[in-house]
Amino acid sequence: MNRFKSANHVMPDLQKEFLSNKAKDKDVWRMFKILADFTDAFEELNDIPPAVSIFGSARTPQNDYFYKKTVELSAKLSLEGYSIITGGGGGIMEAGSKGANISIGLNIDLPHEQRTNPFVQIPIDFKYFFTRKVCFLKYSVAFVVMPGGFGTLDELSEALVLVQTKRMGKFPIVLFGKEFFEPLEAFFKVMLKYSYIEEVDLSSYLITDDIDEAIKYIKNGFNLKINGE
Repeated sequence: MNRFKSANHVMPDLQKEFLSNKAKDKDVWRMFKILADFTDAFEELNDIPPAVSIFGSARTPQNDYFYKKTVELSAKLSLEGYSIITGGGGGIMEAGSKGANISIGLNIDLPHEQRTNPFVQIPIDFKYFFTRKVCFLKYSVAFVVMPGGFGTLDELSEALVLVQTKRMGKFPIVLFGKEFFEPLEAFFKVMLKYSYIEEVDLSSYLITDDIDEAIKYIKNGFNLKINGE
């Protein structure tokens, strides 16, 4: 008796998609595509100066407060010698590229095309979100998170988890925009109340509205990493 018969009958499209996704011939080609993502990125990024990744919404318009602050922050980080990595698209990503002396755009192929913004100097296209995220984390010495949606939250969570689990050094993580991020921190404190995180995890980031404070935090954290502290 097939105990999965009813499920197969109810969800034939999902079952077909699931079986197609498991196809061994597709897995082989998928591995080559994954390797191509990493190979292209590694070749381009191995010689860049220390980089700060800036995350945030692609939907942020050019006249928005956070767009303007991102341009300013990116420009000031560039004066400190950092290159700037963004997702390469519009909104906050465009603002980060616009202010940078050296701008890297890690673009992703999407069903609705995401065009690389015109301020990116080193564009790299990815087929997979996870390979793209690996490169954000591998080549950054700090992360600045501007207001955004699910994608921004995903990138922030990835960085926080890797710091928490010590899979990555305690790199500076800046959440820029108190009004936007303090409610998120309030939820973190709910996690703490239930013992799902520890008190020390709340010191893994800085929430600020001040560009100079953000830069100082990044520089101090970078210097600590250089000195092995």
